[in-house]
Amino acid sequence: MLDRKSPKLLAHLIGMSFWMCGLLHTTSCAQAAEPKNNAALVAEVMAAERAFAKSMADRNLVAFAEWIDEEAIFYTRIHPTRGKAAIVAEWTPLFTAKQAPFSWEPEDIVVLDSGGLAMSAGPVRDPAGKIIARFNSIWRRDANQRWKVIFDKGNDVCRDSKTAG
Repeated sequence: MLDRKSPKLLAHLIGMSFWMCGLLHTTSCAQAAEPKNNAALVAEVMAAERAFAKSMADRNLVAFAEWIDEEAIFYTRIHPTRGKAAIVAEWTPLFTAKQAPFSWEPEDIVVLDSGGLAMSAGPVRDPAGKIIARFNSIWRRDANQRWKVIFDKGNDVCRDSKTAG
C-alpha cells in the first residue's frame, strides 16, 4: 500500500516523466530538422548557377526561363523587373544574336543551414573575356527541391584610380 509520502513521490515521478518526454521530443525534433551537409547544398547551387549561365551561352531562352522563379525580381540599371514572364520578355532580345553578349560564372556560393535559400556571386564577362560586372543572385529551393533564382542583380566593376580614365 501507499503511505503518506506516496502522493509526493507520485507527483515527482509524473513530473520527471513529463520532463523526459519533453527532452526526447526536443531531441527527436532537432535530429529531424538537421540540415543536409552544407557542402552538398553548395554543390547543388553551384551546379544550378552553372546550368543557368550555360542556357545563355547555348542561346536557349526556354532553359533560361526554367531557372527563374515565378515571383522573381531582376534588377536592371533602370528599374526592378518583377515576375518570371516580365523578366523573360526583358531578356529575350539578349538571346537573338548568335553569340551571347556576356557570360557569367559563380565564384562564391553560400547556403543557409536550413537548405532553403542560397546566394551566388561572381564575375560577368564580355565576349572577349574581360570582366565587366559582378552578379549576385539569391536562390530558393522550391517544393520540388529544385533551386530557382528569386533575386538577381549585376553591379559594375569598381576600377582603381590607376586604371580609370
